[in-house]
Amino acid sequence: MSLLCIDVGNTSTHWGEVKSHTVITSGDIPTDSLLDSTHSPFQKILAGGKFTGIALASVVPNATAKLLPLITATGLPFHHLRHDTIKGLNFDYPKPAEVGQDRLANCIGAQHLVGGPAVIIDMGTATTFDILSVRGYAGGIIAPGLSVMTHYLHAQTALLPELDSKDLLGGPIIGKSTIDAMRAGCAIGFSGMVAALLEAVTSELKNQNAGNPSVLATGGAAPFLPAAWAGKIRHEPNLTLIGLAVSYERTQA
Repeated sequence: MSLLCIDVGNTSTHWGEVKSHTVITSGDIPTDSLLDSTHSPFQKILAGGKFTGIALASVVPNATAKLLPLITATGLPFHHLRHDTIKGLNFDYPKPAEVGQDRLANCIGAQHLVGGPAVIIDMGTATTFDILSVRGYAGGIIAPGLSVMTHYLHAQTALLPELDSKDLLGGPIIGKSTIDAMRAGCAIGFSGMVAALLEAVTSELKNQNAGNPSVLATGGAAPFLPAAWAGKIRHEPNLTLIGLAVSYERTQA
């Protein structure tokens, strides 16, 4: 079985060919490029004809609307992961429809890889924490992503430049220039935010006698994870795609 798994995010769309829960090939596409249905990057990907099924998670409705006709035209079995289409994930949460489809895919991936309890950190445009308990999806946290921090400093000031979050590592702790000062503030500040949220979440789970959770991280900002947690966090860059593949298989069983 060769599945095409597609994770449409606010900034970037991550896709991959998944076989036996292993990502064979993958790529990233700017999500804005999906809005042109006449020249969609997925036309070429789908034309290869090597897939036996397709799974989709999306947090961008306009991009979803452009993708769906391309997907259905293939005639392949298709699973659109939503709160009302998933199997095997219960909700300890009052409004499941509010939870992003990518976050649900992450939870299913965590179920498959480590079980519960688990804390899943997804570091994209936003930094999200999702809690998987023995009762299912139990809630989460939404905080700014690293790229949001760097962009906001530039957008809301007259003189501060915009930094690429990829260039933040390796600078001095105490900046001797404006750029170095911004690098330190964003890199150290982001790591500190993640550490504080992790401490709070794990402490709360202990208070609830929920056990010691596994911690998984995905998303592009993994190099900025707090050093004190480095040995305790399992980095799974393709967690969302794996979760999509597992969810697809559950619907086909």
